[in-house]
Amino acid sequence: MSNLANNLEKARLARGFTQEQVASAVGLSRPTYALVEAGKRDITLSQAESIAAMLRISIDDLRGAPDGVSTFSDNQASVEKYKQIILNALQSGADKDGKITKTKLAKLVYLADFTWYYDNLRPMSGMSYRKLPRGPVPDVYFRALDELEEDGIIDREEKGKSILFELTESGDAPANRLSKEEKAMIGKIGNAWKGKQTQEVVDFTHAQLPWQICRNGEVMPYGLITQEEPERVYGRAKL
Repeated sequence: MSNLANNLEKARLARGFTQEQVASAVGLSRPTYALVEAGKRDITLSQAESIAAMLRISIDDLRGAPDGVSTFSDNQASVEKYKQIILNALQSGADKDGKITKTKLAKLVYLADFTWYYDNLRPMSGMSYRKLPRGPVPDVYFRALDELEEDGIIDREEKGKSILFELTESGDAPANRLSKEEKAMIGKIGNAWKGKQTQEVVDFTHAQLPWQICRNGEVMPYGLITQEEPERVYGRAKL
């Protein structure tokens, strides 16, 4: 088995994707993709790049990473960038009082990540989003919020059954780990949904292909979003 085939299988399993999900994301049938992992069929460079982005590894790691899956785990730098995505989504999408529900914030972060993939064929954060009851959301989302609260960067408020967050200080949210284009994308999405009820954005994301296709608890492949029409990606018509 080639290094590519071996590393491809390890990375896929580490991320929790099925062969069918990866195959669908790059326009292959599952049997054809299975031959790739078996080292019996080649893929194009563009297909390899798309798979690498989906699995959150570099194309070089995919081609020749050593045995083991430590290369494919989330590192702290990725988590810190993800926190900045959260903070910028909070700032741009909060209501006039500066507050936003925990669920709506999760949706804005998801939309930023998957819209970035739609436009650039690579995710913004690379976190693994799961189909959960109030998802899609990565497991690290809850940890990130706890750490941001512990660090005094955001405040939490319980209001009935809802949990709301707000920034503790005025001024721009930190964005040194984000490109100007990424920050702008987060801002556009936040503004598009500003003032909208949480349930509206929940319904919007749950009507998208990644949510519709995946099973409960399953990781949702970024590549599925590329099969949506532009107006169904993040409400592009609103912008």
